[in-house]
Amino acid sequence: MSLDVIYCEKSKHFRDFLNVPFILHKQDQNWVPPLQIVTKRILNKKNPFYKNAKISLWVAYKDNAPVGRIACIINQTHNNYYEENIAFWGFFESEENNEVTTALFKKIEEWALTHKISTIRGPMNPSINYECGLQISAFDTQPFFMMPQNPEYYRSLIENQGYKKIQDLQAWSINVDQAKIEPKKLRTLQAVQKKYDIQIRLVNKKYLANEIKLISKIYNDAWCDNWGYLPLDLDEFNYLISDLKPIIDPNLVYIAEIAGEPCGFSVGIPNLNQILLTNRNGKLLTFNLLNLIWQIKVKKSINQFRIPLLGVSKKYKHLPIGALLYYEYIKRITPQAQFFGAECSWILENNHAMQAGLRLVNATHYKTYRVYEKKF
Repeated sequence: MSLDVIYCEKSKHFRDFLNVPFILHKQDQNWVPPLQIVTKRILNKKNPFYKNAKISLWVAYKDNAPVGRIACIINQTHNNYYEENIAFWGFFESEENNEVTTALFKKIEEWALTHKISTIRGPMNPSINYECGLQISAFDTQPFFMMPQNPEYYRSLIENQGYKKIQDLQAWSINVDQAKIEPKKLRTLQAVQKKYDIQIRLVNKKYLANEIKLISKIYNDAWCDNWGYLPLDLDEFNYLISDLKPIIDPNLVYIAEIAGEPCGFSVGIPNLNQILLTNRNGKLLTFNLLNLIWQIKVKKSINQFRIPLLGVSKKYKHLPIGALLYYEYIKRITPQAQFFGAECSWILENNHAMQAGLRLVNATHYKTYRVYEKKF
């Protein structure tokens, strides 16, 4: 048996990099094939992320057949912000084989050392503002849109390389049978809302550019003390959501205001994975954008949504604005509504305020993702 790990310089190697997950996971019925056009867009050097970052892509071949892949990322924005010198790994895939995994991690650790870096953290695909974390529980469930997924054996492969937990990320579930607030707690919540003149409004899609600026401003204020936080670059944010604009449901994006002053926001997105599950080759040609929009807007094939972003300005952290935003969502999770369930993800394991707001609306923590680190 020959085992080679090749740096992606040629288009053939890049195609193999994209195809590895399809080779490894096509028989897994819970696996949702990623849209290759989205992966290409994330890795494209035109992505504003790469203004301050570099990435190396590697593919493992066993007897000339692709059996694994990995990326190593140097994110200078992170290193400058935290005044440290680390690299990140991501986009990891491997057959259940320690030898393949060892060969992949050996390559990225050597590459990091050539840049005078001896600490690597991950998975980040390619940063904390994208998909991140290794799934370590709830393997009998399907991932929600823009959340990572992996087989159960990945955990032992990673830990066998000497990588240790640095942070856990949580996914919380709300379904039609749970979506409620106890009457006494609801009265208290509504009393606080009235006392401080807290209003929750829908995002104004007509002025979406201005609303995005407003959301990014609140986000940077609300999240800046959170583990792993990176300032949200507006160009990068616009680049990321440009493909999502056709499927954004304005009824799932909220702005919170106190006496007219914006103080919080939340973003919900339809769980596109309910449709993408059937698109087994990950190519948009066989599952075009117009069909996606028709499935979402007309046929209403999607009855779940995900809340990837929610933030409250530090000035108002003492008020239950997060709970009020979650309450707006559970109003939409009823037997009569389009949506029957939602996932709130991800939530830091030490973000107790956010967890309290989720418990208030009867959400449950059902899935965990782990971020690892190794010093060598």
